[in-house]
Amino acid sequence: MARFVGRENVRKRLARLEGEPGRTIYADGAARIEAAGKVIVVRPPFGLAHQGEYESVRLAPLFEALAADHVVAALLVRLGGYAVGVFDGERLVASKVGSRFVKGRHKKGGSSSGRFSRRRDEQARALIEEAAEVAVRVLEPWRDRVEFAALGGDRTAVNGVLAASPELDWLSERALPRFFTVRDPRQAVLERLPYELYAAELVESG
Repeated sequence: MARFVGRENVRKRLARLEGEPGRTIYADGAARIEAAGKVIVVRPPFGLAHQGEYESVRLAPLFEALAADHVVAALLVRLGGYAVGVFDGERLVASKVGSRFVKGRHKKGGSSSGRFSRRRDEQARALIEEAAEVAVRVLEPWRDRVEFAALGGDRTAVNGVLAASPELDWLSERALPRFFTVRDPRQAVLERLPYELYAAELVESG
């Protein structure tokens, strides 16, 4: 089963295997390590360009990929709040968070349900439009430097923000494969995001 592990923890977990008898295969953006009766596959979050096959455990290319810092734009949105930021490595260099009340779902039927639904849709649309405006304002100055985009929160809400402004199309083009699920897009959540941003996907068997 795949799990995401912080880059320093991956290094600590694997460093003792360096040079051990076994096999290491670099291909398709991942490192496959076969040693001590186990198979460990590590996929760095920002890719792994190195390719090769070695008759021992060779971890330098993997560790280099994990250690590399990147400029990453973050857009986290849920109905109720949003957080937009830019990370230079693990340092948050630009950010803006906001919130708007959006009613919860109405469970009763009847005419009141229709009014409730319309009101909720209006509130959700207002939040989406505000989040899109803020995202353009915060991220546009960094557009030429940003290498990757981290999207998270609620997929429908994020897609709504991206669709609300053509000026955000580039975020989809640079989006990381992983969608970052967060319950409450606040400043503190944004500031903790680098751990997840730089966490590698790890699968271990044997």
